[in-house]
Amino acid sequence: MVFTHDVEIALQAAAFLANTLLDDDELNTVASLGEYFKEFEYTGTHRRTREELDMVRALRQEIHDLLLAPRDKAAGMVNKMLARNSALPQLVRHDRLDWHLHAIQDTQPLACRVAVETAMAMVDVIRADEHSRISLCEDEGCKRIVIDLSRNRSKIYCSTTCGNRAAAAAYRARQAENPTK
Repeated sequence: MVFTHDVEIALQAAAFLANTLLDDDELNTVASLGEYFKEFEYTGTHRRTREELDMVRALRQEIHDLLLAPRDKAAGMVNKMLARNSALPQLVRHDRLDWHLHAIQDTQPLACRVAVETAMAMVDVIRADEHSRISLCEDEGCKRIVIDLSRNRSKIYCSTTCGNRAAAAAYRARQAENPTK
């Protein structure tokens, strides 16, 4: 494991959220926000309103920029996000999770919690100098963010679809170079 479980989940949630800038259909309803909340193991208040959805969607560009920012710039962005949301890190234990950090009360709006959890995850990325684990998908034409949590740093595609598309393109290129008689 590269990072603790809560950091890995927060990074994956951040990438998913940032990637919805490219595919708006993935997070455009209150129901899809509920799925996001559940899939990425958020806890606390979830109002299930259009206003809450709009507030979370408003974070997308900032989170996208944070994930792709150079290390020093990302550190400044993290500090601003934490200060803006009055983050106060505390150790908590709940559900099936052992001790981990929460830096904002569960009663705060979901958008604030998403911002703070993303910022706290980036604290670990920056401190460990592991920014190379965040990149753009290597499939031509895809601009989605990839979080590489593999041991050998081998994840280069955002999805199996992009990996398969790239493999098929490479196969076609090889076939074009060596046509069969």
